[in-house]
Amino acid sequence: MDPNEEYNRKAVSPLNKAQEDNILQPENNVLVERPAEEKEEDSLLTNPSLVDHLTDLRKQLIKSIAVFLLFFVVVFSTINFWFPYVTRGHELIVLGPLEVVKFYMSISTALALGLALPFLCHFLWQFVKPGLNERESQFLSLYSPVMFILFLMGISFGYFVVNPLSYNFLVSLGAMNFNVMVSAHEYASFLLMTTIPLGLLFELPIVAMFLASIGLLTADSMKKVRKWSYVSLGLISALITPPDFISQLIVLIPTILLYEASIRIVLYTERRNAIKMETEVP
Repeated sequence: MDPNEEYNRKAVSPLNKAQEDNILQPENNVLVERPAEEKEEDSLLTNPSLVDHLTDLRKQLIKSIAVFLLFFVVVFSTINFWFPYVTRGHELIVLGPLEVVKFYMSISTALALGLALPFLCHFLWQFVKPGLNERESQFLSLYSPVMFILFLMGISFGYFVVNPLSYNFLVSLGAMNFNVMVSAHEYASFLLMTTIPLGLLFELPIVAMFLASIGLLTADSMKKVRKWSYVSLGLISALITPPDFISQLIVLIPTILLYEASIRIVLYTERRNAIKMETEVP
């Protein structure tokens, strides 16, 4: 045993904690605060999990951007192949050389994003999976394919039903008194407006099922606010569709059916959870 152990032991006082974050000047015993940049670097060094989290986020973002750019190059290089399917044979006009580039870029970006969407969702899943609990992880891993299929169904419904009906109705309405000439830029905006929002609206059953699985939504609450939900769906359909009654009605009817289907799905989820709890109780 060292007889000088008590003298060699380092004293611990509140001043030592202050000196860890600040610099002590011995000549006047004044504490000078360290720069914020140095404190931030020290916190990152002492918290390796945060560094790993940011590194993983950076990795997933790089992979997502790389996949999107790959699909964008492929779509843009094959523009003459898929161009007739986008325009449907309509005669479009351009008001300048830059509008041609805008049209090609906007349509190519939308198609590339749609093709890369499964890969982007997979990369996002790899990033958020470690932070989810067991129930959330099982739900997303089980219903992710269903979410993608519903999104494709919404896009297809907009492309094959809503877009041609609303486009022909509006053009025929204007042709009564005007010589209708549709620009490429306006057509691209109209096509995206009648397809992408519908793909998101078709995710309503999965969103309702997820909220019900974590206890934030019940079938009774959905039934109580059914009238207000219809009004909200009507406002949403008016915002995401062209300003004509036909297009709004075409979108409103499927969304109402999806809401009713969501009530049935939530009710089924509640009954299944109740049966599961009864079987688990000894």
